[in-house]
Amino acid sequence: MFFFDPRYFLFVMIPGILLMGFAQLRLRSAYAKYREIPDGRGLSGAQAADAVMRYAGVYDVRIEQIPGELTDHFDPRTRVLRLSAPIYNGRSIAAIGVAAHEAGHAVQQHVGYAPMMLRSGLVPAVNIGSSIGPWLVIGGLWTQITGLAWVGVILFGLATLFALVTLPVEYNASARARQLLMDSGLVTRDEYQGVHSMLNAAALTYVAGFAAAALQLLYYVMLVMGMGGRRRE
Repeated sequence: MFFFDPRYFLFVMIPGILLMGFAQLRLRSAYAKYREIPDGRGLSGAQAADAVMRYAGVYDVRIEQIPGELTDHFDPRTRVLRLSAPIYNGRSIAAIGVAAHEAGHAVQQHVGYAPMMLRSGLVPAVNIGSSIGPWLVIGGLWTQITGLAWVGVILFGLATLFALVTLPVEYNASARARQLLMDSGLVTRDEYQGVHSMLNAAALTYVAGFAAAALQLLYYVMLVMGMGGRRRE
């Protein structure tokens, strides 16, 4: 039965859990290290994000504090940069690195960075595909309706495409953050290395997310292609 296929656990779930676990461990380790290293200029994360955006010519993005830890994000629809309390108020290398990264997304929107525009456009389709796609695959397999199963694969493929497009968006935001921090004089060369390490660890989580989504998509493709073989038998 599809729900208990051991191949799913062996080739999709277990590798996905291991990849995400490793990426999260790296991120938590880097965050724990660099939140203990103070920023030489004594800026809070919120102040660093504001300074980075102003240096890049972005003046119409609001910065808000939100609950949680590492829940930081930029909302392009409302043009609000939301920082978790430890980042918003923190005065460490970790705080200014994460805050500057999110500010990098605001700069991307400001300059019309194409991959970010593509990712934003994919959101409605991805929300549908990631929730409905797997069920259509299951329905197609149970009813032996190949066309239905392939529709499910295509819909879920949108979620995998979203994860793929996310990679250049996140890496570019980090690159912009590092460059803007240096160009604006907000960090020293030594502090730059700490920011670089912190953001690299964060980016690894997106690589793991894409790998997990790709593995699941390949599993669905394998199952649907196998339907044809069973029918010929």
